[in-house]
Amino acid sequence: MSVNSLGHLLRLTTWGESHGPAIGCVVDGCPPGIELDEPWVQRWLDLRRPGTSAQVSPRNEPDRVEILSGVYDGRTTGTPIAMVIENIDARSGDYPADAPHRAGHADFTYEVKYGLRDPRGGGRASARETAMRVAGGAVARLVIPEVEIAARVIEIGGEADEGQWEAMLESARSGQDSLGAIVECVATGVPAGWGAPVYAKLDAELAAACMGINAVKGVEIGEGFGAARLKGSQNKEGMRASGIDGGISTGKPIMVRVAFKPTSSIGIGGRHDPCVGIRGTPVVEAMVALVLADHKLLHRAQCGGQ
Repeated sequence: MSVNSLGHLLRLTTWGESHGPAIGCVVDGCPPGIELDEPWVQRWLDLRRPGTSAQVSPRNEPDRVEILSGVYDGRTTGTPIAMVIENIDARSGDYPADAPHRAGHADFTYEVKYGLRDPRGGGRASARETAMRVAGGAVARLVIPEVEIAARVIEIGGEADEGQWEAMLESARSGQDSLGAIVECVATGVPAGWGAPVYAKLDAELAAACMGINAVKGVEIGEGFGAARLKGSQNKEGMRASGIDGGISTGKPIMVRVAFKPTSSIGIGGRHDPCVGIRGTPVVEAMVALVLADHKLLHRAQCGGQ
């Protein structure tokens, strides 16, 4: 069994490899009648596109999305929405088939699991796949128009002062090194009641979705680990709320912080980000949107209403 899907009622399935002919996704369970077109999806894809500055991967991919199904006359039909992006600037020669396993990558684990691996840029394990998460997240945003989701980098290489980041990134890039980052995402407008107790807690599913992003090694909801350092009197509801209690939203803003490790691809061939967290920001937003949209539909299915 291979798990390539996320969600319960709104379900995202992605496919494709970093250096294959294309990458794509299927969004199933989207309600009918929602206005959707390619420019809307492209708006979000452009935020994670490589080749836009010296601070990100120089791979020159336009990431032009094409919607193949599930939309008619500018509106969703309720049937599966298929989207595809062609890989234009793949350079498979940068990754010879007999190359040794790269430290910090999934080369070894994929090979021991499947008995073979696609060495071209990490294949399915490449962060290239996250473009389709962003495409799926664009659809999810339309399911939850009442919610605003905004993420930003709050720390790079352990430094919170933005004024230091550009020089740090240039130093890492020129020295064939890399830096980690922390991304903070806040969802406002989530009504009280979304989520489920015990086995489908909203915070648990947000954490799982964000933890599944490439290079992510930690996720906090609300105060996260900081709450463990407080007294109960300091962590009361209303003072340091996470926006989720008992796995169900309270109506207050939901904050998620995501820790990206330094890019593992250093001092080797290929084209890589000196700090993967920068382009990871729209991916975090997409995963939060997908989970929240899924839970809106789950809540409506069980409890009715809009």
